[in-house]
Amino acid sequence: MKRKEVIGLGALNYDVLYVVERIARGGEEVGIIDVKKVPGGSAANTIVALSRLGVDSGFVGIVGKDEESELILEEFRKEGVETRIRKEEGYTGAAIGFIDAEGERALYIYPGVNAKLHIANIDMQFIDNAGFLHTSSFVNKEQLEMQCELAREIKSKLSFSPGMLCFKYELEDLAELVERSEVVFLSLKELKSLIKDDNYETGADVLMNTGATIVCVTLGEKGCYVTNTTGESHLIDAYPTDVVDTTGAGDAFAAGFLFGLLHKRSIYESGKTGNLVASFCIREYGCRKGLPYKEELEKLVFSL
Repeated sequence: MKRKEVIGLGALNYDVLYVVERIARGGEEVGIIDVKKVPGGSAANTIVALSRLGVDSGFVGIVGKDEESELILEEFRKEGVETRIRKEEGYTGAAIGFIDAEGERALYIYPGVNAKLHIANIDMQFIDNAGFLHTSSFVNKEQLEMQCELAREIKSKLSFSPGMLCFKYELEDLAELVERSEVVFLSLKELKSLIKDDNYETGADVLMNTGATIVCVTLGEKGCYVTNTTGESHLIDAYPTDVVDTTGAGDAFAAGFLFGLLHKRSIYESGKTGNLVASFCIREYGCRKGLPYKEELEKLVFSL
């Protein structure tokens, strides 16, 4: 079996994105400008971004036996991602998003069959034959326990984007995954929820003290903060761009950062690459349409 550079594992969703005049409050009626339907899921978005950048990638997950599952699988095939995706009776996970004129969003998630993925269904040989396993949040405690069990068994390095888990659990619930992670990716809002502290430097230190080797905190229009256990830390400016939709920006950042690490770049250079990939993503609606290809990035990355 050919070695993969990065394999993703996480919830697979089919996204329906509504472009709206503004995000409605309770009892309000607001107009819809456009509708976009695309495959999604945090780790899946990162893996598609990596594959576009020429990284040999794979994905492990679960979908239902419905039309949406076929669209998700076809997208992976089109993007050149090798998969080990199980089909289960039921509905594929879904996300409904509302995006306003400033690119801000509100999301509603239906887990579908994502809750049925168990470690017994996972091809461990496929995962162990990879440099990194990049994993993102699932929907319930059983899935979190499955991720922890997987982290104990894998031979590859772990890259972790907890996402919504930060708002549902305490740090002690995620401690084992953080402890075993080479890289942890969080937004500032996620970090604040998890650490109960407004200071991203303090929060990142807490995660490194828990066991993470590298911590990346995305700061929206302010860029990112990256740090590691050797004492290196950097606040890196965002790339100026026209923001259309911030959906998937963190997933794109993770892809750019991992791309940098795979090319033996420093955490500073990797952080700049993460910001650059994210800047491409947010120029278009949806998580994947704006993601750059290797040729586009190489013109910029290797002159950073």
